[in-house]
Amino acid sequence: MKQNYLILFLFLIASFEVYSQDVPVVPLDEVEVSDTQLKRYSNTQQTRVLTDSVLTNNSASLTTVLNFTTPIYFKENGLGMVSSPSFRGTTAQQTAVLWNGININSQLNGQTDFNTVNSRTFDAIEVRSGGGSVLFGSGAIGGSVHLNNYIQFDKGLSASALLKYGSFNTLDATAKATLSKKDYSLQVGVSRLSSDNDFDFVQTDGSNSNGQFYNTTVNLNGGYKINDKNLLKYYSYWYDGERHFSVINPTDVKTKYGDYNTRNLLEWDGFYGKWISKLKLAYITEVYKYYANIDNDTHTNGKAKSMIGRYDLAYKVSPKLLLNSVIDITSTTGEGSSIPETNRTITAFNVMAKHQLTDKLLYEVTARKEFTDAYESPFLYSLGINYNLTKHYAISANGSKNFRIPTYNDLYWAGSGNPDLKPETSTQYEISNTYSSKYITLEATGFYSDIEDMIQWIPTGSLWAPVNIQRVKNYGVEGQMKASLKLNEHSRVVFQANYAYTVSKDRETDKQLVYVPYHKGGASLTYSFNQFSFVYQSLYVGEVFLLADNNPRYVLDGYSVANAGVDYTFGKQKTYTLGVKFNNIWNKAYQAMANRYMPGTNFNIYLHFKL
Repeated sequence: MKQNYLILFLFLIASFEVYSQDVPVVPLDEVEVSDTQLKRYSNTQQTRVLTDSVLTNNSASLTTVLNFTTPIYFKENGLGMVSSPSFRGTTAQQTAVLWNGININSQLNGQTDFNTVNSRTFDAIEVRSGGGSVLFGSGAIGGSVHLNNYIQFDKGLSASALLKYGSFNTLDATAKATLSKKDYSLQVGVSRLSSDNDFDFVQTDGSNSNGQFYNTTVNLNGGYKINDKNLLKYYSYWYDGERHFSVINPTDVKTKYGDYNTRNLLEWDGFYGKWISKLKLAYITEVYKYYANIDNDTHTNGKAKSMIGRYDLAYKVSPKLLLNSVIDITSTTGEGSSIPETNRTITAFNVMAKHQLTDKLLYEVTARKEFTDAYESPFLYSLGINYNLTKHYAISANGSKNFRIPTYNDLYWAGSGNPDLKPETSTQYEISNTYSSKYITLEATGFYSDIEDMIQWIPTGSLWAPVNIQRVKNYGVEGQMKASLKLNEHSRVVFQANYAYTVSKDRETDKQLVYVPYHKGGASLTYSFNQFSFVYQSLYVGEVFLLADNNPRYVLDGYSVANAGVDYTFGKQKTYTLGVKFNNIWNKAYQAMANRYMPGTNFNIYLHFKL
């Protein structure tokens, strides 16, 4: 461990020696983004950007936002309950979630519950399809979701507030304020989401019992320009939430679950001519408490603390060639009711290059190697190319090797943990076609991946234990389109759609994995006229198998749901928006997970203020 820190120290010293040279200064960007690896090395894979306007017009839950706007499939145990993503047929642990460039998947169970992420606390959310473990670490097998805050300078004072109230006594409130001058920037945001969540089931006599929840999120972000060459940035995030888990039967014991998470990130950016230096220090905590019976205080718990140091050094050889090296050290301590206190340190080395070889051809090459005593890490790599055949048509291809490390639960769970587990690995290939013009953008991607050593918990005598047992092949196609047409000076129409066909099969049985639909699609139509705006959203999810043998008698039926809304913007500078939105307008009865009913028609009214 001491050797790892010595390597980092020597690397820093060598970098400062280079910076002492008298070289021209690279001007700071107007908007500073911390997730630089996503920004620099995503030219050969699909990336979708959800901006502030999209996040405002949808539910605060990250599950709902991504369910309607991306091909990601969600296994949701009822509205607001535990939500697990399935990206290209992979598991929740195989989807990486990054906060301002830092991987925040739980160290305990290896995944992020998307219903514990309030989308309104971020300036933009980006979804990157396909393997990305070289850049983003463990879990980026199916894809990655990036939660980003922007640091802006010389923009003055701005503020916004959004207040929503709707069915089931649901309150959704967010307030943000930003003050940015020439040399500093400060952003504060607070969000609150709560609901009784006591909806009646459609076409049955039951109702959602014990489903109430709340969560509060506070974030503080800032930047300070020390001089023309050096910039300090700070990001912080605080989350506190509690959910009562809905019961299937009225006689079931009622349970609840509490989350408390904090994240702090300090970043020092240096711009020294052709050299760009980024040093990050992060401290992340996660704590949970689970009450198996809410009528008493007995509970189980778990917590993890992670300290992360990352140094990123980039060299712009020419306007068309960028070289990058990164050293990353993560030290984690985890413990809980069923996990003894355990320390784990992971050191990773990355090298990357992006080259605009000709005006039409670009390629990216990246590699990564990790070192730890907990498991044997594979050598990871990625190679991608992008070729512009015409002004409007481009084709790209990418191949990579990716992985997911065993979690604390996998390795150290009392009586069941398996310290001999190997990381899951995946070899992935994809090819994309993109057509883009003034009015329309079309993308189609074919993908294939082969996942080895998938970790499964299986019965071993009287206990369950994790083993490397399954090998899975995933393949399919994804498509998306966006069309925008300005009808006249006062009206505009925007249409967006996405679709995914996914095959995810156990190689031994040649059966589709449970809870992986072959088909998933979504679309939205927005029509704006003067100060009025109308939106219609639709979502379709095909049937899924409930048993590993694909018995057709045990399937969860596919479903389609739709939302519709209208709003009106007024004020001298159009700073107030008043609207109403209806969800599941056709009152469809559907379940995302077996016996976990979703609500029928419901509504919310909202007021959005911008200064």
